[in-house]
Amino acid sequence: MKQWPRRTPRAANGSIVTATTYELSHLHALEAEAVHVFREVAATFERPGLLFSGGKDSVVMLHLATKAFAPAPLPFPVVHVDTGHNFDEVISFRDRLVSELGLRLIVGRVQDDIDAGRAVEEAGNPAGRNRLQSTTLLRVITENGLGAVFGGARRDEEKARAKERVFSFRDEFGQWDPRNQRPELWRLYNGRHRPGEHIRVFPLSNWTELDVWSYILAEDIELPALYYAHQRPVVQRDGMLLAHTRHLTLLPGEEPETATVRFRTVGDATCTGCVESTATTAREVVAEVAATRVTERGATRADDRISEAGMEDRKREGYF
Repeated sequence: MKQWPRRTPRAANGSIVTATTYELSHLHALEAEAVHVFREVAATFERPGLLFSGGKDSVVMLHLATKAFAPAPLPFPVVHVDTGHNFDEVISFRDRLVSELGLRLIVGRVQDDIDAGRAVEEAGNPAGRNRLQSTTLLRVITENGLGAVFGGARRDEEKARAKERVFSFRDEFGQWDPRNQRPELWRLYNGRHRPGEHIRVFPLSNWTELDVWSYILAEDIELPALYYAHQRPVVQRDGMLLAHTRHLTLLPGEEPETATVRFRTVGDATCTGCVESTATTAREVVAEVAATRVTERGATRADDRISEAGMEDRKREGYF
């Protein structure tokens, strides 16, 4: 584990202070920053919510949130935007975790917005539902009066994420404008907003994929089994390995084959790819991630390959 440089603390008169240690690990510093963000939001917003997909980043975010308020229960609900094309293992994991921790769960279903005509499913095959999540998320925020929503985005994911502040201002239409964000000097956050506007908050903003996995290893955090090597039928499509689930319709000429794989990120099953891997433990995944040079979204999310500005366009529409 990376260590901060050792310093010798001294009192005002120059004498060495021995009662307190000033040495913090890199992960401890990231954890302390995230805990501060959670407490700041809880103290300044009346109704925040935590976006929870069951993926590794949201699991780590939930772990940090429970640490921030322990031994008290979590003072806000967890929110899941359900595309209807989720992996069964992730939904089972979500429900078990919610039950064990006694959390309040709000589920916004994309299918409800499709049925009501608020969202239109893409025609053709393959047709994912990731873009449709924006409509559902904004509806859930409005219906529940959420002034702040925690998200698990990290700045190392792709270029649009790197433009985010920790407190990301969204207008009354849920839109993100990189030119209309507040400065965050000395880690001072401005959460003021008018009715109808809200703030997206990213406690993991300064974390990397390697940091997340190192923290999972250090804290022994449980994840859905999808994140570790297992055998499953997969389909080769557009340079990716897609899991052959009931949500994936085979194209002409496609034939499923069994491979030993794991997922680096978990989302809509129709567009989230996996990678060949033999890593069955968090320690082995840490070693694997440390050696990779391809971002997890660039390697395993088909809908993020639209264009260089694809994610930025989606964020302007209200995406996470």
